[in-house]
Amino acid sequence: MKKWILFLAATFMVSLASGQTSAWNQDFKKAMALSEKTGKPVLVDFSGTDWCSWCIKLDKEVFARQAFKKYAKKNLVLMLAAFPRRTELSPELKAQNEGLAKRFSVEGFPTVVILNSKGETLGMTGYRPGGPDEYVKHLKEIIAGTNKK
Repeated sequence: MKKWILFLAATFMVSLASGQTSAWNQDFKKAMALSEKTGKPVLVDFSGTDWCSWCIKLDKEVFARQAFKKYAKKNLVLMLAAFPRRTELSPELKAQNEGLAKRFSVEGFPTVVILNSKGETLGMTGYRPGGPDEYVKHLKEIIAGTNKK
């Protein structure tokens, strides 16, 4: 029971540190199951949630904005793979996120991976200037397969 309470507290702290809300899954299997059920692609945000300045910038300039939230609610399954330094993750969550980073060859933060409902990579991106509208446009291009980088 104590481990479960610590896990919930850590999850809550990561959410607070990143500014991201409960719309963000932290369980990859659940995110993929939801994607399979809805047909929506999964956006996986690999983020140094409490230390990476570009990750925090991406969250504040894009993910926390209403234009992105509105698009994401209708079109995406959101998944946060957090790599905090000041907040302790559960061993299971830490192992999951490290395994995902290895699987998708994440070399830096932020890295955003877009997957189809079968878990196949549609594209990868990171921080981009221009705010939520430009970011949504970029995501639509990745999902449609028209992104030329």
